[in-house]
Amino acid sequence: MNQPLRNSHFLGSKLRTLRKRHRLTLEELSARCTQLDPRSAPSVSYLSMIESGKRTPSEAVLALLCSLFQRTPEWFLDGNTETEPATEARRAGAAPGVPLEPAFLFSKDVLQAAIPELLAQTGTTGRQFAQLLIRSHQEMSQNDFPELERAAENVGGRRFPLDVEDLMELSRRHGLEVRWFDREPVLLQDNERELQSMLRSFFEAPRTVYLNRALQQDPARLRFDLASYIGHKVLHDGDGLRSVHASGGELGSSPEAGPHDAAGLSAHDVLHAWRDFECSFFAGALLAPKVPLRRFLARESYRVEAGERIGLSAAVTMRRMTKVSPYPYWHFFDAYPPGYLRAVYRGNGIPLPWGNMARLPDPCPHWAVFRMLQEGTGENAGTDRGSQISVLRHGGQSLLYCCHSRRTAVMAGNPHVMSVGIDLLPALRSHGVDAEAVVEGVTQACLANGGEGVIPAAEAAAIRAAARVLNIAWVEDALEKPARIICPRSSACPRSGRCEGAKASRAIEIEDVRASILGQVGRGGGGPAPVAARAPRARNL
Repeated sequence: MNQPLRNSHFLGSKLRTLRKRHRLTLEELSARCTQLDPRSAPSVSYLSMIESGKRTPSEAVLALLCSLFQRTPEWFLDGNTETEPATEARRAGAAPGVPLEPAFLFSKDVLQAAIPELLAQTGTTGRQFAQLLIRSHQEMSQNDFPELERAAENVGGRRFPLDVEDLMELSRRHGLEVRWFDREPVLLQDNERELQSMLRSFFEAPRTVYLNRALQQDPARLRFDLASYIGHKVLHDGDGLRSVHASGGELGSSPEAGPHDAAGLSAHDVLHAWRDFECSFFAGALLAPKVPLRRFLARESYRVEAGERIGLSAAVTMRRMTKVSPYPYWHFFDAYPPGYLRAVYRGNGIPLPWGNMARLPDPCPHWAVFRMLQEGTGENAGTDRGSQISVLRHGGQSLLYCCHSRRTAVMAGNPHVMSVGIDLLPALRSHGVDAEAVVEGVTQACLANGGEGVIPAAEAAAIRAAARVLNIAWVEDALEKPARIICPRSSACPRSGRCEGAKASRAIEIEDVRASILGQVGRGGGGPAPVAARAPRARNL
């Protein structure tokens, strides 16, 4: 093989990117090559193997592709990493993906061997990893699952709202038998801390629903549990392959303890996680059908408290809000002490501060969801709800978000904070506003006041106008309070002076040493001149 083509690990990805940019099918690309040079033109199957990394093109084929796309051979080689993520078709707002190149390192066989090792080394359970996959699928799909919506509407007839007796009648109609039990919260060890956990309900195949009698004092959660079991019966004929409902700790987000909880990934993990998601989504669609809920929220200007007045929990109202709104750029967080995110949806692609698998040592303390989580309870507690406009500094950009957060408690008594929010930049652009100028004005106001500040009048007027078009009242509420600068990690905080959550220093990294050596060489400070001319990094590809 000619040496230049040895450095072609990203060639397939680049070819696929070019072909899709020009909206060509593999058949059309092959035909175009045939027009230029019938003797060297690659077949459809050969082009497919090049794109998947299974074949390296000959020099003649590479020259043909260069001629067709008006590129140089060097553009296709490893020195230029101009590739697009594997998630090229993702919809706007979804979380960004990564390029799975070179293809031979991301083959099915290699991933099947690497993923269990990754989970074992990080202590990630198979269920957690399956939930991460489902969340990514949910975000890529923009929360759009029409089959589940239709199934729920067929069962409930789009009645809204449904009370407990309505849910009991629907349960009987689908052959479910409800039995009650009494069980107090228990003290569990969860991630090196003790907390209360309570078994709320569970399902025994083929048709028995067991409910904790304590749910009678919590109608919103009772309705949700019943709706999810109706979904299990309708979608899966009540086969029992799903998790219990519990509040607090791992018991509240994981299946029954068993051999599948160990690090690793099994079909059992994926099946249970997917079933739990389907039943949860069905329950939300049954309790809050899309069209009636959208009309209701429009009348109430998307206030979360309006849902609570008609018996919807804040969690159901917030989750369904991200689905039924005509504005697609939403996120939803559900945080538990000391700072774990159990449930996450990022239809607006907001960078994730951390998740439920690990808690980072340098969190940004200014995210509304985490600040409210850390506030005390009782006489000196802060408010249990509030709205905030935030400037998120990430990757050299300033992004603008608004969220509404609500602190409550699970049935076992443990506090948690739910937060629903939107990306303001698309709304500002749709309103004909210079969105970048607005976010820059808010950013400078915050930086001038130590990281939080009053939003300037012109910027506030632009945000208020966009909020009224969106008809989201808590955006206007947030304008009455200072905006805050937030960041995914406080060690990268742009404020003058360290955040209270930032680490005082960080360890010296090898790149620091490299930069120091190159800097000394550039100043004539003591290393041999050839060092600066060496390749910047060894390649093992």
